[in-house]
Amino acid sequence: MSIFIHVPAGLTRHETSGYSVVMAFWCKVIVLVGLALLWPETAIVFSAAAPEPEQPQSVPAEEYPFYDLAVEAKFLTSRTRLVLIERMTAIRLHPEEPQLPTAAWFAEQEFFDGRLPKDLIRDFVAKAQRPARLDARFTFGVRYRFVSGEGVPDTEAAVPVLPAAWPVEEEGDGDALAILDRLAFSRVGLTLRGDQALLYVANQRPNATGAGFLFWFVRRQGRWEIYDTEVLWVAQPDQNPSGRR
Repeated sequence: MSIFIHVPAGLTRHETSGYSVVMAFWCKVIVLVGLALLWPETAIVFSAAAPEPEQPQSVPAEEYPFYDLAVEAKFLTSRTRLVLIERMTAIRLHPEEPQLPTAAWFAEQEFFDGRLPKDLIRDFVAKAQRPARLDARFTFGVRYRFVSGEGVPDTEAAVPVLPAAWPVEEEGDGDALAILDRLAFSRVGLTLRGDQALLYVANQRPNATGAGFLFWFVRRQGRWEIYDTEVLWVAQPDQNPSGRR
């Protein structure tokens, strides 16, 4: 912002003292106005320039059929009535593994006897570097609810369900309402040709038991199916999760 000062014509070099008084006055005004304007403007500029926290991306819709296949094949029983699902995808493949998975780590572990295609591993690893948000797109036929972190239920549920803490009701056949607590899914890795897929699913239960699984899918005649499954770790009561790391 430029400030122009008009000096009256009557002020000449013969009136030096008056000119000095006027200039001193305007200098003080400029300094005070500048201090009043500069700092608020600077604060506004920095506030506007500060980047907003990056929002996690949502899992693409084409990955949910793999989740459904894994849940139906491995985790659902005839008594399952409610499934609790971690809202954010898993990015670590072992409860005690602090590092994110890498292609080198996969090579060391030799999952599925080292038969996984390299491009499948690369895509899986790339997608596992940051968590993504799961949405209500599951279609495995059982009611489910999202939970976050230590089990705090999200306000959003896929369908109206009873809170997990409510008393279990008996059904007509005498079976109790079974709650699968809980499942955590990774993103789904795909080969370049789109004919094979890889998924990690963890089932960590409130009683400290559970296990982690890798699901290897193949597409045959236009249909996806589970080709093989490998157990990565198993947790028993009062024991640390065991398995290859």
